[in-house]
Amino acid sequence: MSVSEKLAEKPASASVCVMTEFVLPSHTNAFGTIFGGTVMSWVDLCAAIAAQRHAGRSVVTAFVDDLKFEGSVRTGEVVRLEGRVTAAFRSSMEVEVVVRGEDASTGRTWPCVRALLTFVALDAEGKPTPVPQLTLVDDGDRARHRAAEERRARRLAGR
Repeated sequence: MSVSEKLAEKPASASVCVMTEFVLPSHTNAFGTIFGGTVMSWVDLCAAIAAQRHAGRSVVTAFVDDLKFEGSVRTGEVVRLEGRVTAAFRSSMEVEVVVRGEDASTGRTWPCVRALLTFVALDAEGKPTPVPQLTLVDDGDRARHRAAEERRARRLAGR
């Protein structure tokens, strides 16, 4: 892309990815709760879809900045994931994924995981390429973007 070509900005809402997974016995450990690695795989997939929607091209996971397990999900329950871009830089984007457990029979939900991941957009040759900037619509968008910029600065300072 030449310097004269400017990518259109996109709001975070354009990147939202919502996934629902049913927890089967093959997803669980000896205690009947979901394997952390299974949840991490679903988080990465949800985040990648959100990043790809924002970038409009293929992306790769570059960094998992934060991933906290807050609650478990058992066989027969549901996992709901929601991802969205929180910040866009030159060729990278930060994506937040919030995971909740759900008892489908009662509708009760609970927090399971919150994760922050960084993705890089790639061109046809597999090289990093610019992404659209993020339109900051409200105070929540601005706060998430500021926090993402601070995390990015800490990461880059630690190199």
